[in-house]
Amino acid sequence: MNYILFDGNVRNQLLPFTFTRPVADIRVGILTIREKWEKLLGYTTTTVTEDYLSVKYPMVELEQNVLINASFLPSENLVQLIKGLSENQAIFYQEEPLAFFASKEQEVDFETFDIIEYSHDDVIRIENTWDIFSKNGEAIKRDFDLITKGRTSQPIPETTPAFNPDAIFIEEGAKLPLCSLNATNGPIYIGKDTEIMEGSMIRGPFALCEGAIVKMSAKIYGPTTIGPHCRVGGEVNNSVLFGYSNKGHDGFLGNSVIGEWCNLGADTNNSNLKNNYAEVRLWDYETEGFARTGLQFCGLMMGDHSKCGINTMFNTGTVVGVSANIFGSGFPRNFTPSFSWGGSAGTTTYLTKKAFEVASVVMSRREVEFTNEDAAILEQVFEETSRHRRS
Repeated sequence: MNYILFDGNVRNQLLPFTFTRPVADIRVGILTIREKWEKLLGYTTTTVTEDYLSVKYPMVELEQNVLINASFLPSENLVQLIKGLSENQAIFYQEEPLAFFASKEQEVDFETFDIIEYSHDDVIRIENTWDIFSKNGEAIKRDFDLITKGRTSQPIPETTPAFNPDAIFIEEGAKLPLCSLNATNGPIYIGKDTEIMEGSMIRGPFALCEGAIVKMSAKIYGPTTIGPHCRVGGEVNNSVLFGYSNKGHDGFLGNSVIGEWCNLGADTNNSNLKNNYAEVRLWDYETEGFARTGLQFCGLMMGDHSKCGINTMFNTGTVVGVSANIFGSGFPRNFTPSFSWGGSAGTTTYLTKKAFEVASVVMSRREVEFTNEDAAILEQVFEETSRHRRS
């Protein structure tokens, strides 16, 4: 069977992260949503997404296809139901299409489909940016069970204190000679070729993905995910870093999501709680206003390739777009558009030529090429977000 993941109706609610990737390639838990589906289905997947992303993330359509809403995280119950779908059958969850079987080039009209209502209570759905960190704990637990089932962890070093060691899994090549691991409140996953330097204290649920590094004396509270090849220091609480991003120095990051290829300057701090303890509102790209999150704790949402200088202060509920460069004293505004250059005193446009030069250098340091496909995606984001910079 050919499985295709589609963005669904929440793509705009997941901006700025979906400016540069399909919904399926958001990381929550240990794995991306795509990686979760592929592990449980036993098949590779392709994607239905925005046209400008389709060169990098193409769709492969065969005569018979099952399309799956990528905003839903898989479970064993759901995967078994999807594998049993036949032609013109669809699975719905609370009036939302979750998956359906369709032949090539078929006009999909759900009124003609046999509808199966999904009734299990194991649904986790990523509908808003803040779901990425607020649902990360349960996602880590599911991924931990999926990845480690039937496998044996590398031994915990004798010099590393560990609490609830049965909930700690260490992959080959990981170095953690003198840190502390506390899995009392949730599992700890230490990926391949990672390093946790001396004096660091880790509380689960926690995931350190392949090639990532935790710097000396870091304090990390779960649920937190540090994506592949990230560098993280200081204090981190309930946050997700997608991959290849740096928070290498002291400073606080809490209840936040950081995209790929970002860099937080030394002593960067974000607020995750308003002084009056009120509900946090967050910029909504679809309504172009500030949306209610229902959360008391909500910090920073930063899109791919964005950077900030030393001692940057982010207010509660701040959204930074793609390829922004923030510096200077004071708090920048709660919404910084993509390709902005500046800070609290005002911003100008960060031209793509300069932004691409930086991206190329940054990515080459990790032996990753900045491709023409990457440039074309960022050019499209630059054009799409121009109205935000003008206003």
